[in-house]
Amino acid sequence: MARHERSAGFVVFRNEPDDLRRYLVLDYGRHWDFAKGHLEKGEDDLTAALRELREETGITDVEPVKGFQHEITYFFRDRKKGLIRKTVVFFLGMTRTPDSRIVVSHEHEAFAFLPFDDAVKRITYPNAKSVLRLAEQKLREEPASGQGDSLSSDVVKS
Repeated sequence: MARHERSAGFVVFRNEPDDLRRYLVLDYGRHWDFAKGHLEKGEDDLTAALRELREETGITDVEPVKGFQHEITYFFRDRKKGLIRKTVVFFLGMTRTPDSRIVVSHEHEAFAFLPFDDAVKRITYPNAKSVLRLAEQKLREEPASGQGDSLSSDVVKS
């Protein structure tokens, strides 16, 4: 029987002066993905996602997009723990943090803010690519001011 783990993370974007939306992707060394990590005791999904984003990138100004919450589930094998069934819930959020203020954690080798098509190509795993496509679709449906007003925005499953 597989052990279950739950994580939470953010698909982060920035609207650039050239009118391009760029997404934050992180280099984990062997793959590219989004900021995410395990829930700590007593945390809800959004609180964990905000904490992980801050710990992994230094970003503290993320504005969650209302109405976007997407879960993925996958299996992997850990040498010590055996088979793991991992569920990750992703939120979508906008930042204004410039590259010069991003500080990646020891878990990462680099980061990049990339336009959608380049971000899809850079992301390693198909399920993460799917989350990015859903995020882009959501943002294309939203008016320019469709972002949440604060970190306490109500977020519902998409």
